[in-house]
Amino acid sequence: MLPPLNDLMALLCIDLVLCAGLLRLLAWRHGVTLWAKWATAIFFVLMWCPVGAAHLPLVAYVRGISSDLSISLVVIACVGIYQRLCGVRLVSDRERNAMNLVFAAGALLLYPFALGWGDWDSYRLGWGSTGMWAVLFILSLMCWGRGLRLLPMLIAIGLLAWASGVLESTNLWDYLIDPWLAVGAIFQCFKMAGRQLLARFRTARGGAAPSLS
Repeated sequence: MLPPLNDLMALLCIDLVLCAGLLRLLAWRHGVTLWAKWATAIFFVLMWCPVGAAHLPLVAYVRGISSDLSISLVVIACVGIYQRLCGVRLVSDRERNAMNLVFAAGALLLYPFALGWGDWDSYRLGWGSTGMWAVLFILSLMCWGRGLRLLPMLIAIGLLAWASGVLESTNLWDYLIDPWLAVGAIFQCFKMAGRQLLARFRTARGGAAPSLS
């Protein structure tokens, strides 16, 4: 007997993200080999094998730890899988950096206030706030005007999934961002800032004129 559609979609999303992480790990040094492709495909199937007294699939136990993932993270994972399997690059560094900055800012706006750091609960906006929709629309237009396509696509797919009720949650925030994506985006922002500081330091050292004695 198949689980409800919401549960099935949540499990599928988790499995896809896990496969994306595994494929990235296997392709770290030697690229995407035939063995890496078969290992990822076998892993995807094995995660649906029922185990335990409850005969739940393995991915269901992962869901108990990770909770449901956002549609944004799933789309990013699928893009990564496609890029590695097909050997094409769909997302530029500029697109990736802009995406990480926006998700990091969204995480700082959402989670501290949602956890009670203040009198304002930002999580309530996801229940159907026209202000939040307006901000997302303006953000999409700004990104599109600057030639950034990934972030508007993630917002559009997240809104479409939220309107369709794909996941169990009815809050828009849960479709756009999750703690795993938030931590990853913040980490990438720190990494990007560190690289820029290192590059400026090297440029300053290389451009300094030698002193004459």
